[in-house]
Amino acid sequence: MFPKQQNFAYIDGANLHKGIGGLGWQLDYKRFRVWLAEKYGIQVAYVFIGLIPRYKGLYKYLQESGFTLVFKEVVYDGNGKPKGNCDADLVLQATRDAYENKFDAALWFPAMETMQAWLHFCSNGKSFLLFCRPTLKRSAPYY
Repeated sequence: MFPKQQNFAYIDGANLHKGIGGLGWQLDYKRFRVWLAEKYGIQVAYVFIGLIPRYKGLYKYLQESGFTLVFKEVVYDGNGKPKGNCDADLVLQATRDAYENKFDAALWFPAMETMQAWLHFCSNGKSFLLFCRPTLKRSAPYY
């Protein structure tokens, strides 16, 4: 469908996992990666994810499934719950790729409504295939 385009996906891993889980589903990441390539011509699919050593098997599986992982060091709150906010890293990578003209079109799986500012900044000459949020919760519309 997109034979000569260089299309990238930017995925907030924790929010994709939580959103899909919140729907009561379990995502087959290997099939998901194939779907991204076949449906949208995604050449590079970044997953931004917190780095927690006990999940090294998951990280290996995601890489073997064809995802490019971008790790964020996590910190732990007072209850021992890990926090690894990847939003800034996702925006920085996408901005770098847009500035360097690495992609023709981008597909987004972010969590935050403030991504609209990035779209305004980087939309000059770029296409956005899809801007989605994996949840039933209603939120402000993206474009």
